[in-house]
Amino acid sequence: MKLNAVYPGTFDPITNGHQDLVRRAARMFERVYIAIAANPNKTPLFPLAERVDLARRVLHDLPNVEVLGYSNLTVEFAREHGVGVILRGLRAVSDFEFEFQLANMTRHLDRDIETVFLTPQEQFTFISSTLVREVALLGGDVREFVHPIVEAALKKRRRA
Repeated sequence: MKLNAVYPGTFDPITNGHQDLVRRAARMFERVYIAIAANPNKTPLFPLAERVDLARRVLHDLPNVEVLGYSNLTVEFAREHGVGVILRGLRAVSDFEFEFQLANMTRHLDRDIETVFLTPQEQFTFISSTLVREVALLGGDVREFVHPIVEAALKKRRRA
């Protein structure tokens, strides 16, 4: 029996590293929800609706992947969508401590929801949305880090 999974994050913007994890998860899970957080504690470059639209366009070819925005607890999102697994990416050992805390908090809030970690392919281990935004906004080339749709959105944002 395959389970459903949710991959939460701000995805500001979605990178090739995110895309790699989603595509691999789509082979492992019956349904994968990409839950894009409104996250009022951060000041995203792209508004929530645009981040959702970019992710939908980048992942449009995956029939078992659904991209949704949300503003509540990830555990609540998971419950609302009948999800038993929260998917998280680990790029480096430095990510582990924070992700470990999140996984333990999730377990505390709902013992029926498991956290599963995936590591990206080696060429994506250093990519983060933060670095991609910074490079793009300073006029650098981000072609190898993001889908062409995202690259165009970043260039448009830079000109604005």
